[in-house]
Amino acid sequence: MARLLVFGSINLDLSVPVPRLPGLGETLLGDATLMASGGKGANQAHAARRHGCEVALFGAVGDDTFGPPALRLLAEAGVDLAGVRRLGGTSTGIASIWVTPDGDNAIVVSPGANGAVQADWVPDAALQAAQLVLLQMEVPVSASMQLARRARQAGRTVVMNLAPAHALEAIDFRALDWLVLNRTELAMLCTALALPGTSPRSQALLVAAAVGISIVLTLGSEGALLCTPDGHLAAEAAWRGPVVDTTGAGDTLTGVFAACLGEGMAPAAALRRGVVAAGLACGLPGAQAAQPRRLQIDEALEAP
Repeated sequence: MARLLVFGSINLDLSVPVPRLPGLGETLLGDATLMASGGKGANQAHAARRHGCEVALFGAVGDDTFGPPALRLLAEAGVDLAGVRRLGGTSTGIASIWVTPDGDNAIVVSPGANGAVQADWVPDAALQAAQLVLLQMEVPVSASMQLARRARQAGRTVVMNLAPAHALEAIDFRALDWLVLNRTELAMLCTALALPGTSPRSQALLVAAAVGISIVLTLGSEGALLCTPDGHLAAEAAWRGPVVDTTGAGDTLTGVFAACLGEGMAPAAALRRGVVAAGLACGLPGAQAAQPRRLQIDEALEAP
């Protein structure tokens, strides 16, 4: 069984259904608040674990009442949480999420303990035990880059999800094997790299060639693209199903994609499973609780 090391954020999600997203200065009445485990690192770790991968998560929560519920679903899924620290004098990361009836959302994240995560929390033995290291941008980018370089020196595959996109100048692309990003993050990266590109497809090809690593571009209801530095491009159509809540769909795709790469699956096949997993996750509310198990993905792929 593949083993995945996830270094990233852990949040408690507070989701509020709203009739529409409010305008500036406007107050709306929402429905009952849903409290659930979240954070990009945690979501991706949970998705990979549900796919059957052994997962070790490294990160932090605060010493407040939000820490235990933020970790509950991870523990129930069997994610190895020995690398998660509970930091005194700080709060657990919180994500405030507004969800509209058609499944769209707007999210504000308060990092809390995620801002204190350090690369040296990950022992060399944990890197040696992993087939793949998965990173995101909700913990300090400098710490993620330190770990990426160590992982590269250890011969491990490194996948970075460029979300939320910031501090792009600090990214060491030479330490990465894969970059996963959406349209908005791609446009920001193109600006940072001074690349033209008139469409997401052309931008993705330009970025892959410029940074010398392969890219997965997520396109929501349009599926995803896979681009390699030598100009190869493959499109994966979205899996069609009911849409209740798109929160965490990108994390689900990324976690399953990484788990499949860790198993030695071909990138195109790994992306297909990730896209199907994301589509299935949109059919239920919340992030981690909505993520499908491996058998559900198998059944969706086999359906006519």
